[in-house]
Amino acid sequence: MNNAPYDLCIDSGGDQFAVSGPAPRLSWKPPSDAGRPAEYELECTVDGEAQPAVRAAPGRHRFLRWPWAALGSGRQVAWRVRADAAEGPSPWSEWNTFEVGLLNEDWRARWISPVESGDPGYGKRPAHTLTTRFEARAGVRSARWYATALGVYEAYVNGERAGTAELSPGTTSYDRTLYAQASDVTAAVTAGGNLIEIVLSDGWYRGQVGAFRLPAGWGTVLGARAELHITYKDGSHQVVRSDETWTSTRSAITRADLMDGQTTDFRGRPGTGQPVLVDQVEAPAIDWSPAPPVRVVESRPAESVERLEDGRWIADFGQNASGWVALSDLGAAGTRTVVDYGEHVGADGDLTTAHLDSARPGEKPITFVQRDEAVSAGRGEAFEPRHTVHGFRYARIRRNGAAPLDPASLTMRVVHTDLRRTGTFACSDDDLTRLHEIAEWSFRGNAVDVPTDCPTRERLAWTGDYQVFAPTATRLYDVLGFSRKWLRSVRDDQLPDGRIANFSPDGRRIKDHLDDQFALMTGSAGWGDAIVAVPWELYESYGDREALAENWEAMVRWVEWALRTARTARHQSRTERSAEPLPHERYLWDGSFHWGEWTEPKAKAADGTRIDPIKTNPIAWFMADKGELGTAFLYRSTATLAGVARVLGHTEDAARYTGTAERIRDAWRTEFLAPDGRTTGDTQAGYVRALALGLVPEEMREAAAARLVDLIRAADTHLGTGFLATGDLLPVLADTGHADIAYDLLFRRTAPSWLYMLDRGATTIWEDWEGIDENGTAHDSLNHYSKGAVIRFLHTHTLGLRQAPGSAAWESFEVAPVPHRPLTWARGTHESPQGTIAVEWRMTGDKLTITVEVPPASTACVVFPDGTIEAVTSGTFSATRRMPKGG
Repeated sequence: MNNAPYDLCIDSGGDQFAVSGPAPRLSWKPPSDAGRPAEYELECTVDGEAQPAVRAAPGRHRFLRWPWAALGSGRQVAWRVRADAAEGPSPWSEWNTFEVGLLNEDWRARWISPVESGDPGYGKRPAHTLTTRFEARAGVRSARWYATALGVYEAYVNGERAGTAELSPGTTSYDRTLYAQASDVTAAVTAGGNLIEIVLSDGWYRGQVGAFRLPAGWGTVLGARAELHITYKDGSHQVVRSDETWTSTRSAITRADLMDGQTTDFRGRPGTGQPVLVDQVEAPAIDWSPAPPVRVVESRPAESVERLEDGRWIADFGQNASGWVALSDLGAAGTRTVVDYGEHVGADGDLTTAHLDSARPGEKPITFVQRDEAVSAGRGEAFEPRHTVHGFRYARIRRNGAAPLDPASLTMRVVHTDLRRTGTFACSDDDLTRLHEIAEWSFRGNAVDVPTDCPTRERLAWTGDYQVFAPTATRLYDVLGFSRKWLRSVRDDQLPDGRIANFSPDGRRIKDHLDDQFALMTGSAGWGDAIVAVPWELYESYGDREALAENWEAMVRWVEWALRTARTARHQSRTERSAEPLPHERYLWDGSFHWGEWTEPKAKAADGTRIDPIKTNPIAWFMADKGELGTAFLYRSTATLAGVARVLGHTEDAARYTGTAERIRDAWRTEFLAPDGRTTGDTQAGYVRALALGLVPEEMREAAAARLVDLIRAADTHLGTGFLATGDLLPVLADTGHADIAYDLLFRRTAPSWLYMLDRGATTIWEDWEGIDENGTAHDSLNHYSKGAVIRFLHTHTLGLRQAPGSAAWESFEVAPVPHRPLTWARGTHESPQGTIAVEWRMTGDKLTITVEVPPASTACVVFPDGTIEAVTSGTFSATRRMPKGG
């Protein structure tokens, strides 16, 4: 072998460097010229001291358990690997380095809290600065900063910011999980006097939550905990810790809320520091996140800045995203700059956010606001509102008096989890390529430490949204650590009876408030099922059994709760039908709350106004029979749980859940499927779900698919699906022999459709199919990624790249493109755990050429539209076949 293993990594996050716990797992990719599965030899040094070499079994190159002694706090580790095969060893890989964080048992710092005078209320509180000074000697070899907080913090050593992560320590279910961050601050520490500052604000811990701006329920007192570990060149050590000697002052940030915004008055002078409060908070053990950090991942200048008649400016950054606006010129002393953020500009050219207002029956509407303010001290300050985050494309800027504004001083900072790209797609149709792009942007804008529904109105990590999009996310980015971090919050928030919270982290803490009205709306099919669906997706995409093992108990508790509810609760319609349950009804999940299909295209009244069934008749919507949907998802989760049990070696559980899933499927067929293949609900979503989940018997699939096509044609070839079924719509059509209908829907330009969004100027996916209607009026969120799951079809069918059934981690895959004229080519890549997969096809006349790059640890088969199948091992494959007539 001439090539070395590559892409070495551990399964942990980190900012400037990877940071782990005591025993990280190791992964790498095989040499590009590897033949048969090879053994691997691993070398390691810990703080420069060599460890005994170890060997890994043939083919083992993913998630290798730490083979050496458990590591202690602060250890600096380097490791490398080479393949060893019959023809000889490969070259050694490059060294991969990481450090161990400060482990929980080694923290000696005390929790310190700011001294707060008065409480202006949620969304209006200032940030405080916690400060200490220390003396350092000359000859610093290294300095490591370890910190965490209950709140959002940023840290400075002698005025230099520690690390590059934003919104630290991120959001978790703070009552059970808290992550710390590590930074290299060696260059900032000087001989003599040094200053440490921690700027601390409410953040996710004590700020506002959700569309109705409810206070987070994690705690009422902020806190920070930090240690600075200095190692000198002579081998001596010094540690500076947060303790009672630190002082607290109000910072220049006079208002800081993640949702509402930040105000900074640069004229302020810090007052005399008061001693901090010590040990006023309770916090869980400190851990180290498996996820990448939130960062500024891109900076964008304004594409245009227009001045309105009243002296305000509207800046258009050309892209809806999450982040904030940085201002490099704040004007003369006393100049107040106000920045309002939004997704839409009205016909008058002014920013409008009315579509993001929230209202509940009988209550005053809550006006949506995202606003940052800066007051200049006239000393050339720059404004970076790092204690908030916004969803926006447009910003409206106001300044008091006649203060000028230089458009070049405005920069959009795009802020989200710094995910590594793993998938690409392009094709001959620019609109489809653009659709792929805006769906990516939509997911990125909602990947701010957790997968949120929208970066504006709610910013909640709804379980339903992510279980819908996760199979698409894994095709675009490495989301393993990001997803595992989120799933830990899902487990933390699980209710005592096994229900999964609607969103996690759950700042409302429904698990502790079971009498809350929202608790009655917790436990919905398609939402709670995320605890089963997302780990399974992680296993299939990355081959990570640990993602299954760490969620197993929570999966079982959820499925058992749903099964118990199916046995004990009945929908009113079935009670009216029969006082005693029919035998199959014990497997119908119809007697508890379900959100339903959600956001299906809205019907219109005679005058053209949109009819919202929830607002029109909320009781009827709440009480409607959603048993078809609930039972379908109960089948999927139970069958998936059986598969998880098989992977984990739980033989008895696998057999039991397999049998239970079959009985649920039979009950669904008895209750909801007619002999002619029609479902009782007779909706597009119902047929998509039934066909996608394997609920329809083989002999009825053709009839069910035909009925789905009839419903689509009856809607003038428009889709009628909503939140849960849309991602499966086009694959179901293509896989049942109706690829032409799938592409007709994909290329549709009138609402409801995806290209309607493009034609209306969308740069992200909308929540409502008519997010901007024909009158130019905006509705609901304009950055809501779930309907962007359609782009998975571009990968699996248009490009034709998908895993083989039963495969995990892309050990085996298929390339079976479903071309559609006028498409003439498509290409894409996927950075799989085995290596890079590349696919390209081109049509020339009636001939189709497919080219595939297969990594060495994978096998593939190429399926041409004429039915020809070619088995492919590692390397490059290319062949041309004539397209069937009509293809």
